Amino acid sequence: MITRLYSATVQGIEGLEVRVEVDAEPVKEMGRTLVVGLPDTAVRESVQRVNSALVNSSFFKPGEMAVTVNLAPADVKKQGPGFDLPIALGVEMAIQQNCPNVPDVHRRLVPLHLDDWCLVGELALDGMVRGVRGVLPLAIAARDAGRKYLMVSPENAAEAAVVEGIEVYAVENLLMAWDVLSHRESFRPVAPPAADDAELRDIDFDEIKGQPYARRAMEIAAAGGHNLLMCGSPGSGKSMLASRLPTILPPLTHEESLSASKIHSVCGLLPRTGGLLRRRPFRAPHHTISDVGLMGGGTNITPGEISLAHHGVLFLDELPEFNRRTLETLRQPLESGMVTISRASGSMDFPCAFMLVAAMNPCPCGYLGDPRHACRCTPGDVARYRKKISGPLLDRFDMLIEVPPVDPASLLHKPDGEPSAAIRARVVAARERQHARYAGTGVTCNARLSGKLLRKFCPLSPQQQDLLTQAVNQFGLSARAFDRILRVARTIADLAAHDTPTADDLLEAIQFRQFESQIRS
Repeated sequence: MITRLYSATVQGIEGLEVRVEVDAEPVKEMGRTLVVGLPDTAVRESVQRVNSALVNSSFFKPGEMAVTVNLAPADVKKQGPGFDLPIALGVEMAIQQNCPNVPDVHRRLVPLHLDDWCLVGELALDGMVRGVRGVLPLAIAARDAGRKYLMVSPENAAEAAVVEGIEVYAVENLLMAWDVLSHRESFRPVAPPAADDAELRDIDFDEIKGQPYARRAMEIAAAGGHNLLMCGSPGSGKSMLASRLPTILPPLTHEESLSASKIHSVCGLLPRTGGLLRRRPFRAPHHTISDVGLMGGGTNITPGEISLAHHGVLFLDELPEFNRRTLETLRQPLESGMVTISRASGSMDFPCAFMLVAAMNPCPCGYLGDPRHACRCTPGDVARYRKKISGPLLDRFDMLIEVPPVDPASLLHKPDGEPSAAIRARVVAARERQHARYAGTGVTCNARLSGKLLRKFCPLSPQQQDLLTQAVNQFGLSARAFDRILRVARTIADLAAHDTPTADDLLEAIQFRQFESQIRS
């Protein structure tokens, strides 16, 4: 008799249910265990872990049994150690049913209603159940496949329990797993973890001294989801400003939290306390990062930094120090919000709708234009440094600002800025106006407006059109920059509760673009 259980595997960031079929037959020669169904190395090695775990957990494992484990569908590659638990339980159930000489001391009643369960977990050699990556999408896949119960390790229980519509049971070892399958009513499912926003209070915008222009730019960028480039000398506060941007962003919706959490779950980066992400991601990779690290890829295709920043912020400090080819790979994902990774083993699509915030020095030494430090760079050095950032990439930034050095006298006084909570309230109000305006269009913020929708929702008077045309000609801006000015003006109007952008809104938006001509020069 064949034993059938259910587990799941991860493909990209999505879960896929896998049927685990186990057949065991007595043989006269030395027994063997074979796993088929496109297993990767970690799955093939489960044979050794399962055999040791069964013996060390006081289960019966005769040496004269031919065991075949089939993972279906057979045309999908199975990866990871999460199949250890269903394979071990399936092997023991098949032995109990098909081996006539199981000693009474090892004889166990095979559990019923196995079709209601999905089982995921890695096994230690002593039978303890360990956690695996990607439990969140696996739980969603099990629920969508109609499973009622999910069995995981205690390490993964809180993460899986956030999925509604399926009961999660945490098991510490193989013996407990068998008992839960046999007597589920005697055990309690894991309760979803309570939301905890304590991490939102660790840093605040009111710690920033000076820089009113940069703080205003941050508020506008947060309200419209705009990409922002800051240029300033070392110590002007660029990194400090960027690190506090998540504290003024609107809270994640449930759909956004679930989407971002799935990516972090697959990469094993969800907090140990479990639950969905409560704070928008903030990723700040070092400038030595590779193309694969930034975009995603690898032998088993996994998300990169741009996907880990989904619905959050990707901060690139020292932008010109990044490999130029690596930076150019950002251009298409910034426009589409998706990245497609193609390898010989297959192709995966990962979401990557993020805010790009970058910082750079005005020159290689960093002190060009600084009144207190002499710049040691030649004009040629400055030109070569700035040419590391291509014109098409600059066009992807909605706002480009100069961050001046901080006056030393201001460092002796208390910060004069607003706290994050006050700024965030205005940002949330502006986002709510955008959600109401773009209902039914699929657009979530002004930065994502297409050209057609931009003309519809951001009409300009003839005088405003002339003003914008003059600015584009004066600063040598591209057609893409023209649209980005309009998007920023629309956000400024939302912050001021204007139905349409005023001339002042448009002039302020132009100010956040005029620094581009200096970077290009």
